[in-house]
Amino acid sequence: MQQISDPQARGTGSPVLKARTVECMGTVISLTLAADAVVQGQPTSDELTAATAVVERLFRGLDETFSLYLTDSEASMLARGELALRDASAQMRERYAEAHEWRLRTDGAFTPERPDGVLDLSGLIKGHAIREAGTSLLALGRRDWCLNAGGDVLVSGSPRPGSAEPWYAGIVDPADRRTLVTGYPLGGNTRHSALATSGSAERGEHIWRVGGGPGFVQVSVAAADIVTADILATAIVSGGAPTLDLAADTWDVAILAVHQDGTLLATPGFRQA
Repeated sequence: MQQISDPQARGTGSPVLKARTVECMGTVISLTLAADAVVQGQPTSDELTAATAVVERLFRGLDETFSLYLTDSEASMLARGELALRDASAQMRERYAEAHEWRLRTDGAFTPERPDGVLDLSGLIKGHAIREAGTSLLALGRRDWCLNAGGDVLVSGSPRPGSAEPWYAGIVDPADRRTLVTGYPLGGNTRHSALATSGSAERGEHIWRVGGGPGFVQVSVAAADIVTADILATAIVSGGAPTLDLAADTWDVAILAVHQDGTLLATPGFRQA
């Protein structure tokens, strides 16, 4: 799980930030607004409330369709065989097509089906929800914000509007959830706006591994968009070192992987952060 670090710790002073959280999709979603719209230096409560409501409504709408924990969701109907994919909603078929494309691009390390054959798009939907929420915030005129959904982070602009100062995301040590392994800059003048982490340290073994040999207990990926970051983090946990090499060679990403013995493997982007 990532946490947005305090910019003051890097000697920049304290920017004006306000945050609000909601719970959905079995996780906590937090929206932090920087003072791009201000009343005496503070984002107004009405602006933050309205922006958070948009984010929450979008997440809940997607959860109602794609959650396998809700018995009346479209995903659950598909899982029970009560609905065929060809007869599913357009958004269900579109997300399946996107997930299938990622299966091809990752050589099967990311898959939209469980080992029992049940369609499970949970590996894509949270990233998609964050992506759509970010688009909605921009449409509302919000330019400087950080959206964190269960540790997957998407940012826009800067915590200090009008500057090139990035947001900083801290990556938690899987062996000690009270400490950070490192931090990574997002937004501002950097090329990456998203950071996602997958692994077994927080939720246990929930990713189907296709790679052989010792795997990674946690993988963090920084990318320009949240879906790429989220999919690749999951795929690398599943596929191991070969998928990490594929991701590093194919996409403009930075990767930090934690081996089972606690050693770290970092691509140049993380080593330079």
